Amino acid sequence: MRSVKMKKLNIKWEGVTDTTGYLFSFAKSLSAAVKNSPFSELSEDIVASSGFAFRMWVAADLCPSAMSIWAFNQQKPWVENGGFSCEYIERMWGHDDIEEERRVTALEMIKHSINNGIAAISWDIGVPEWGLITGYDDEMQKLYTLSITGAAGEMDYTQLGKREIPILNVLTITGKTNKPKETIVSDSLKLAKNHLNGEEWCDNEKGLAAYAALAKHFENVFNPDSSWNIEYYLGTYSALKWYAWRFFEKYGLTELAELYKMVYDCWQKAFEIKKSTDISSIDNRQAILKLLKKAENCEREAVKLM
Repeated sequence: MRSVKMKKLNIKWEGVTDTTGYLFSFAKSLSAAVKNSPFSELSEDIVASSGFAFRMWVAADLCPSAMSIWAFNQQKPWVENGGFSCEYIERMWGHDDIEEERRVTALEMIKHSINNGIAAISWDIGVPEWGLITGYDDEMQKLYTLSITGAAGEMDYTQLGKREIPILNVLTITGKTNKPKETIVSDSLKLAKNHLNGEEWCDNEKGLAAYAALAKHFENVFNPDSSWNIEYYLGTYSALKWYAWRFFEKYGLTELAELYKMVYDCWQKAFEIKKSTDISSIDNRQAILKLLKKAENCEREAVKLM
């Protein structure tokens, strides 16, 4: 049997719902990979069933990288919670002795996934965020990439895991399991509750406690220089909460769907106020705070139902 030396998938971000343009890069990449796979009907579900629709991390200085600080090795069980089988590999800082071994293994994972028609999710393939690897060429020793910015590009095999932030992080979807829908939903509720109660590891404020950490920046520690950072946080979490609402609506969890519709609406309105007004005005910041407080109350009520 002749081995495949080159293959490229035709994948774009179109069709992945991003209500603000700031949907978190791992969640967006995951949804796009599923949407352009044999399991496209689960492309919205996976953002919630992996728990990402419910995750919030807020750094004290509103550093955007807070979204990317968690136990990375949990990606595999979180995604598998949604009824998928996955392969996952990482190589963190200080692991120079296994750098080449992990890179070679990651390349084989990526090629296998591409040959099966599913893009691979990988860290830092264009900008230091997650994006998609959509193809490979053994002769040219190139990977074809789709950055979260929308830019298609190429990357040398040797650059995998060695770009701007030199860590290796690759997840591929290898198939679908026979996990019952009822179990997926119940386990997703456990994941959501676990995070909202702050039980997952992260060295920033997390879960429901993230609300208070974010609220400070509209009150006594407001800094006009943080305007974009505020927009990034509002846009990221608003876009994620849309998926939480849709998940509960799809599976007939009416009370939770109603609560998360309100949660999403509040975050989306807060984001739109930030985009369309001057938040150096205390009145505009208070309007955002009021919306976030309503969202927080809804999520606290949702935790009780979970």
